[in-house]
Amino acid sequence: MTETLEKETFSFQTEVGQLLEIVAGSLYSNREVFLRELVSNASDACDKRRYAGLTDAALAPSEDFEITLEVDGKTKTLSISDNGIGMNHADLLATLGTIAKSGTSAFIEALKAEDKDKPGLIGQFGVGFYSAFMVASQVDVLTRKAGEDEAWLWSSDGKGRFSIAPAERETPGTTVTLHLKKDAKEFADDARVRHIIKTYSEHISFPVKLGDDTLNAADALWTRPAKDISEEQYTEFYRHTSHAFDAPWHVMHNRVEGTLNHTSLLFVPNTLPFDLFEPERKSHVKLYVNRVFISKTTKDLIPAYLRFLRGVVDSQDLSLNVSREMLQTDPKLAKIKTSITKKVLSELKKKASKAPEEYATFWGNFGAVLKEGLVEDATLRDRILEICRFASTAEGDLTSLPDYVSRMKEGQDAIFYIAGDDAAKLVQSPHLEGFKAKGVEVLLLSDHVDEFWLQHITEFDGKPFKSITRGAADLDAIKAEDKGADDDDANPEADLSALIAAIKLELGATVKDVRPSKRLTDSPVCLIADDGDMDVNLERLLKRHGQLQHSAPRVLELNPNHAIITRLAERASQEAAGSDDLLNDAAHLLLDQARIVEGETPTDAPEFARRLGAVMARAFGS
Repeated sequence: MTETLEKETFSFQTEVGQLLEIVAGSLYSNREVFLRELVSNASDACDKRRYAGLTDAALAPSEDFEITLEVDGKTKTLSISDNGIGMNHADLLATLGTIAKSGTSAFIEALKAEDKDKPGLIGQFGVGFYSAFMVASQVDVLTRKAGEDEAWLWSSDGKGRFSIAPAERETPGTTVTLHLKKDAKEFADDARVRHIIKTYSEHISFPVKLGDDTLNAADALWTRPAKDISEEQYTEFYRHTSHAFDAPWHVMHNRVEGTLNHTSLLFVPNTLPFDLFEPERKSHVKLYVNRVFISKTTKDLIPAYLRFLRGVVDSQDLSLNVSREMLQTDPKLAKIKTSITKKVLSELKKKASKAPEEYATFWGNFGAVLKEGLVEDATLRDRILEICRFASTAEGDLTSLPDYVSRMKEGQDAIFYIAGDDAAKLVQSPHLEGFKAKGVEVLLLSDHVDEFWLQHITEFDGKPFKSITRGAADLDAIKAEDKGADDDDANPEADLSALIAAIKLELGATVKDVRPSKRLTDSPVCLIADDGDMDVNLERLLKRHGQLQHSAPRVLELNPNHAIITRLAERASQEAAGSDDLLNDAAHLLLDQARIVEGETPTDAPEFARRLGAVMARAFGS
């Protein structure tokens, strides 16, 4: 069959071409990491074939799994061979011609902007194979898939095109041959290759051989006692399992013995993985049974809200011949999941207590993901809430809820918060003015998940959560931070009854109500949701995702101490309702001003411009 096929030439996916330009220009200051990436890929291929052989003996190799290196100083070539699962024609197209992940464009832009002396992004995106072009002018991949007769040769110089041609290979597996560039001939030296493998691939669980010598320990790192493993070994194992280039933020190595034995070696990354917020919300913790690789995306091993974790879990008590589908309903796996989740939350709690500054870095990366557990995991909700941190109007670091409660003012009976898209913008909201004047701390909730967990958790330590953009802001009961604030509150307020009547008449059903504000001190107006109505930010989120078609009318609050409002109130008390064009225009302008402050746009831009021009003309004319 293969005799009738000819060599085919293809173009790389556009993003791959851009990636190769960056890689070929020495993205990494330390180019030797290419060998680690290729050895890691070979290890993964062996893992996959070993698993496939569990259910189909014909796919299992007759010899032990191993990874073999060959260097040739004369031809300046370096080859990495494995007897793993191999690839067929379709696999080569899908794997070595494209980047099969969403968010590729953002990834490429981040690569272009990254400091070339600080590698990190390429490994996070699972494209380590292309690192071969840092040192090679041509890369050849000779491969044959286990269970198939045809072999294929993939070749490319990394300059936009690649070819696939029929080939001959006696056994399944893959050989990657690098034709080294002139400035990379050091990688055709035995001693150099031995040093790289010892540095980066000591933890590979399959033998890595150069000639008759095995260069690594070839055992599963997680099976060793933690006291026998160095920080460097943990780091390299993390990089191997994650295809990452950063060092882990935290390492958790745990062995559980008893009714259900399992070992876990888990890592929290230092940097944000690119796929963290993809819709699939995949786990990246690999499952092993008695050191036999089973799956890298088992849904019921790690909860989705801990999907930032990397590493492995190995159990002696799961069945080796269990299918991936059966794993999803295996009660033993569910118990392992619960055990691991509790351990991770416990470790994070310790870290938050002992190293709050380091924990703030973690929270900045993964806090929004962890808070998803407040919605999804009712059984561990209290534990998750303990380790949640929040930005607030108080100066200083992120705060926990217990710390917030400890700072509550005399007379304060609720935990106040404001929700939106950006904490930096939230802190400028006019809704905060009265709370700032009283010295009342307000949580700044800027993650999309915040509105949803607040539907499940309505109070903490007996104190209800209360949005400052919904309902009346009765701050009178709260003792001010300084006496001056209370004195200001005691100042007589303008009578707004006539103005309110005029605005209600003009705006009609556009607003639900118009009333004096207790929350404003500097701004003239703001919009709020009424008691019992949906909070402003939640409504905005639901509309953005097409889950809500129409907004409920909001309440327009007026600052009775603001010069604009007091002047309009005086005018309204002297004019007949509905007969003053200036008051009518002002009513709409005040409403549009409140919308603009919230990041919205006037509902009728031409009318907004006309009214603004008319009011300015009258002001200058007087």
